[in-house]
Amino acid sequence: MILSTLVLAASDPVGHVANHRFAVTELFGFKDFWLWSGHVGNLVLSGLVCILVGLWAASKIGTGPESQGPARYVTRNPFAHMLEVICVYLRENTVRPLLGARTDTFMPFLWTLFFFILVNNLLGLVPFTDMQHLASSDMKAKGLAFVGGTATQSIFVTGVLAAVSFLVVNAAGIRELGLVGYLKHLTGGAPVFIWPILVPVEILGTFIKPIALAIRLFANMTAGHILMATLFIFAATGIATVAKGGVGLGAVVTLASVAGAIAINFLELFVAVLQAYVFMFLTTVFISQLSHHHDHEHDEAHGHEHAHA
Repeated sequence: MILSTLVLAASDPVGHVANHRFAVTELFGFKDFWLWSGHVGNLVLSGLVCILVGLWAASKIGTGPESQGPARYVTRNPFAHMLEVICVYLRENTVRPLLGARTDTFMPFLWTLFFFILVNNLLGLVPFTDMQHLASSDMKAKGLAFVGGTATQSIFVTGVLAAVSFLVVNAAGIRELGLVGYLKHLTGGAPVFIWPILVPVEILGTFIKPIALAIRLFANMTAGHILMATLFIFAATGIATVAKGGVGLGAVVTLASVAGAIAINFLELFVAVLQAYVFMFLTTVFISQLSHHHDHEHDEAHGHEHAHA
C-alpha cells in the first residue's frame, strides 16, 4: 500500500498517462465501445474549468459602473489580473504582429485553443487515476477511471485539435484569398513548369502541418510523464532495498530518484505551458501564411533580393 501511494505507476510507467475505460457498451456493432473513459472525464473537466473560470475572470476584468471613477478600469482580483496579462500578451505580442487587422477576429478561437490545451496539460499532472485506484480496490482491479490520465497524451485528442486547427486555417485562407487565390497560393509564384513538382509538395505540406502539431503535443506530453513515473519506480526500488537491509544503496537511489522527479515535475509545468503556447502560435503562423499581407511581404522580399543582386 505504501509503494502504491508513493509510486504513481508502480509497475507500469505508461499506466499513469494512458487512457482507462469507465463505461463500456455495445454501439454501432462495436461490442467494446468506450462510452466514457478517464480522458473523456479530463476533457469535460477542462472544458468546465475554462468556461467557469473564464466567466468569473471576465466579471472581474470587465469595466465597472461609472460611480467607481478611475477604479472602474482596474481588474478586481490578482488571479484574474494574471489571466488578463496573459491574454493581452498573446494578443498584442504574439498574434497581432502576424495577423494585423484580423487579430480580433481570431483571438476568441486562439485564446480558447491555448487555455483548453493548457488546462488539459496541467490536469494531466494530477494523479486522478491513482487516487481513484487507492480509494477503490475494485476500480484498480478492473482498470477503471472516471477521470484521469493525460488527455493531450492521446494521439486521438491531439489529432482532433490539429484537425480543428486545419479547418480554421484553410477556411480562413479561402475567405481571405478567395478560392482562386487559395489555389494560386499552392504554386508559390513559381513558373508553370515547376507546378507539377511544387503543387503536390504544397498540398502535402497543408496536411503535414496539422499532423506535426498533433505529434509534437502528443510526444511531449507523453515523454515527460513516463520519465517522471520511471523515476518514481526507481524510488520504489530504493525503498524496497532499504526494507531488505541495503540502507546505503537504497537511500542513495531513493533520494536521487525523488530529487530527479521533483526537477522533472517543474520541467513538466514549463512544458505544459510551452506546448499550449506553441500549438496556438503555430496555428497563428499557418493562418498568417494564407493572407494577402503574407503574399505582399513575400513579393517585397523577392524585390529586395533582386535589388541587392
